[in-house]
Amino acid sequence: MSDAPLVVEGLTKRFGENVALDEVSLEVKPAELFGLVGPDGGGKTTLFRILTTLVLPDAGSARVLGLDVVRDMWAIRARVGYMPGRFSLYPDLSVEENLRFFASVFGTSIEDGYSIIAPIYNQIEPFRARRAGALSGGMKQKLALCCALVHRPDILFLDEPTTGVDAVSRREFWELLAGLKASGLTILVSTPYMDEADRCDRVALIQLGRVLAIDVPSALGARFPTPLFSVRGRDRQALIRALREYEHAVSVFPFGDELHYSDARGTMLPDAIAADVRSYLAGRAGAAEVRPIAPGIEDTFMALMGAPPEAAA
Repeated sequence: MSDAPLVVEGLTKRFGENVALDEVSLEVKPAELFGLVGPDGGGKTTLFRILTTLVLPDAGSARVLGLDVVRDMWAIRARVGYMPGRFSLYPDLSVEENLRFFASVFGTSIEDGYSIIAPIYNQIEPFRARRAGALSGGMKQKLALCCALVHRPDILFLDEPTTGVDAVSRREFWELLAGLKASGLTILVSTPYMDEADRCDRVALIQLGRVLAIDVPSALGARFPTPLFSVRGRDRQALIRALREYEHAVSVFPFGDELHYSDARGTMLPDAIAADVRSYLAGRAGAAEVRPIAPGIEDTFMALMGAPPEAAA
């Protein structure tokens, strides 16, 4: 039997006609920071609820710390930490009261768990008498993480923990996760933000309940199948229309203030393709800057979304 702290095999879950999880399989290694990346509705929360024994699967199996999520639910609950996507603490209780309550649920105390939560709790302890509902988004996030850690879990599940918080709080939160990983804690975190995937050891891309790919972040970009280019110009909409009508186009997507264009001519030198695309656009959408770029995780995700199931392994 695998000694991995998390093993999922063929997990399936339906809600009526909706398939929330479609034969999901993955394995998380000890002390790994594993990312589950995908858009809202992709199946991330359903998977987390099954792994934390809140929802039963329809088919397949999952083992957390060597325990079956159906047969051993009570043993699992004592050993995992779970931070749901929405703030779920008691808004009328103070910071300290929330933390003491969650510690008592697991038969421990703030004092007993202080060493593991200290790097996080030190930042909110000056506000321990403040009601949780009156905290800022970043402080709520840190309090929820403390409550998930105070009983010293063996594995931590974080469901979209940075959604709705500012960029500085997001960065601080991921720095906290890096410290927890360094201490030996296994962490499974979900996020809709592709840029956060680079902070994980490995990433699973998930869409419509199906895992599209699992790999280290740097390798996911390398899976992009065709030459990729950044395109910039004055008339963005004209550029999109012209590129999508181009006979060599594979895909065209807006990315921030530029377009990412992929070309079917994989045997042609990238600089030659760029020159050809510039010439084509000049007569249809005006002057444009076209340059080859390295694909990122989001580019690969977009490509896999359009691939047939057998190509998205």
